[in-house]
Amino acid sequence: MNNIALGKYLPLDSIIHHMDPRAKIGAMLIMMIAIFIPAGYAGYGVIAAAVIGTALLARLKLSFLWRAMKPMLFMLTFLLIINLLVIRDGDVLFTIFGFSVYTGAIAQTLYIVVRLALMIMITTILTATTKPLELTLGIEDLLKPFQVIHVPAHEIAMMISIALRFIPTLIEETQRIMKAQASRGVDMEEGSLMEKVKAILSLIVPLFVSAFQRAEDLAYAMEARGYIPNRMRTRYKQLKMEGRDYVLLSASVLVFAAMVAMMLYA
Repeated sequence: MNNIALGKYLPLDSIIHHMDPRAKIGAMLIMMIAIFIPAGYAGYGVIAAAVIGTALLARLKLSFLWRAMKPMLFMLTFLLIINLLVIRDGDVLFTIFGFSVYTGAIAQTLYIVVRLALMIMITTILTATTKPLELTLGIEDLLKPFQVIHVPAHEIAMMISIALRFIPTLIEETQRIMKAQASRGVDMEEGSLMEKVKAILSLIVPLFVSAFQRAEDLAYAMEARGYIPNRMRTRYKQLKMEGRDYVLLSASVLVFAAMVAMMLYA
């Protein structure tokens, strides 16, 4: 469990940990939008510097952020291969086994990889510095204006927080099942394509069964504690924005403005 970073809260004492969850969620959304502004690698460098600076303020080690990106390495590798074979923009860089690799494919793949890496880092900082309960309260408060059009703010916030909370649990369950299957002679690394597909199926089926069982146990536990989604609920802890929260939001807006300026005047 200690090797899992994505979705894990770290109880450290930092200025980022003590900020209002609404400010952190708002800053995250602004930065996510800024990532998709085509400002080139210089723009991504600005965002990366802001993200790393925030991580250092939160007293998070860069190795912790790297561990959060490890589960995405397989997807990024698969994406790299597909783009190299499909995209035909730019000049031919080299040819291998009859397939030509173009410079445009390399450039576009790097853009996607950088964007995904930044998004994972930002999300990891949010979940590592915000308690699940505070995250639920922050999302609920941000969604409250949409209740006038009958958007279930509390239910959506609860679902998001539960999903984030169970990411490390499901990863740990996957590792446990893989070790159990390996002890029974299932090899997921070697063999033909069909053998690997069967090995993956032997992992997916018990993982889904375990996930549904955990969901059922959680539902029974919430019912036993008298949880009723549609009822009016009171809070012991009230959220309050302070000066440091507005500084964080202002900094994220400045990064967004810098990305727009670099896109327009580059």
